[in-house]
Amino acid sequence: MTTEPSDAAKPVEAVPAVATTDADVDTKKADEVVAVPSEPSTTKSEPEAAKPTVPVATTEETPKPEAASAPVPAPIQDTESPAEIKEDAKPESTPGTQLSPLAQLWKAAEGHEHFEIWGVPLSDPEKHIPTQVVFQKFLNANDGDVEKAKDQLLKTLDWRKKTQPTQLVMKMFPKAKFDGLGYVTTYTAGDAEAVDEPEQKEVFTWNIYGSVKSIDETFGNLQEFVEWRVALMELGLIELNIGGAIKPITADYDPYKMTQVHDYKGISFLRQSDQIKSASRETIKLLADNYPELLKEKFFVNIPAIMGFFYGIMKLFVAKKTLKKFHPMSAGTNLAKEFVESKVGGLGDKLPAEYGGKGADLKSLGKTTMFQ
Repeated sequence: MTTEPSDAAKPVEAVPAVATTDADVDTKKADEVVAVPSEPSTTKSEPEAAKPTVPVATTEETPKPEAASAPVPAPIQDTESPAEIKEDAKPESTPGTQLSPLAQLWKAAEGHEHFEIWGVPLSDPEKHIPTQVVFQKFLNANDGDVEKAKDQLLKTLDWRKKTQPTQLVMKMFPKAKFDGLGYVTTYTAGDAEAVDEPEQKEVFTWNIYGSVKSIDETFGNLQEFVEWRVALMELGLIELNIGGAIKPITADYDPYKMTQVHDYKGISFLRQSDQIKSASRETIKLLADNYPELLKEKFFVNIPAIMGFFYGIMKLFVAKKTLKKFHPMSAGTNLAKEFVESKVGGLGDKLPAEYGGKGADLKSLGKTTMFQ
């Protein structure tokens, strides 16, 4: 007999996880799922006055024969010779070795045809905080390993150039397949619609899998399902607004993240169909590769007793420390209790009633993708 998990948030090992995870999930190769910029050393340039003041070995007068047996000491005392200047300038021939991690990522991205990530037009991270936030997330996702971060960054740029995910937000998806399946909500301190302090805003993405009416309809077209899921992720990023970031992040400080909720109330697709397997694998990997370090916490609510298959998939692509952010809950009404320490005062009460709050329901408050 299977036992139902407790309502309180638990370590993920106690209960299997579930289907599609979000981009905020970091890659397996980078445990979230880290580097203090340092200025490159300034190369010493050759002084213009060096040539006229430096005696040259071959002068107009031919050296006397006796000089051959008694070498004349080098006449240079206070002025650097060309050879010395060249030695001092050595770092200039290999500038990459002296660049900060952020500057190295910028140098790599600067040569790419695509100049946007998560709605942020990339620029010099030393002067542009939103770009610094994006690049630092890639560094954090790869534990500060610059080469791995660079590789993931360039692959993300390749993918975004090919897919154009920001345009998917405007794409019309079939209402019969995806209506009611995903929402994005934003809660701020007080009644303000927007705040400058990132800690005073909480962005939630909601996946309501109990709203799936037909497995064949929703998951049958894998490319369409993945595009819909990416569109929902990009919608969440618009709300997160990294492009308006005002605070740089570090390995230990990063308020630019989203909370995700997956609701399995009333689901009817417990069988492990090939369509669900394919959709889960593709979505988990794609979001993990292209949206690192965007997950704050993930809650699985109203979960059934058996979800082992999906947890097995996530372990293949999700970093261990990311798994620690996963919280399975058997009753969705207990979700509001998890946010008593949020800097957004009364956050729990702002959630919909079905999740233990006193706020409006997702259908009336939440934003979603476009339908036809």
